[in-house]
Amino acid sequence: MDRSQKADSVAFLNGVFSEAGAVVITRNLGMTVAQSTALRTKIREAGATYKVAKNSLAKLAVAGTDYEGLGDFFTGPTAIAASVDPVAAAKAVVEFAKTTDKIEIVGGAMGSQVLNEAGVKALASMPSLDELRGTLIGLIQAPATKIAQLTTAPAAKLARVFGAYAKEAA
Repeated sequence: MDRSQKADSVAFLNGVFSEAGAVVITRNLGMTVAQSTALRTKIREAGATYKVAKNSLAKLAVAGTDYEGLGDFFTGPTAIAASVDPVAAAKAVVEFAKTTDKIEIVGGAMGSQVLNEAGVKALASMPSLDELRGTLIGLIQAPATKIAQLTTAPAAKLARVFGAYAKEAA
């Protein structure tokens, strides 16, 4: 890798760290190409990015960002999963790690808050941003639906009573 390629890699990683809502650092323990492809696909579907990075370049890229505390995690064969949604990258990596022992979750960060492996797993168990939005919309719509049902219920009951009296009279 020549000097310009290294500069490009550092600039790309710095952009990832600047935009990310959460970052997860993993260690590859001999994954096959098929497993690596499956992981990348799962992460891409979650709306996150996954990049195998040279440790020295990752340490340069993380400097000056909120994720400076991750510098100690860059040892061995590491890769970086990052997403704007704080839960997406963690959820995708943790779900994949359950299927194989060829990947190790080293740690991560959410902003300047550095997380260990347990912290990343706890982050992955939280609902995603889309799930939270759906829940919130459901909670907002529920009272309106109940009010509509309450206002129409008395009229419907009255109609049934009148219908019963009409049948008796006939």
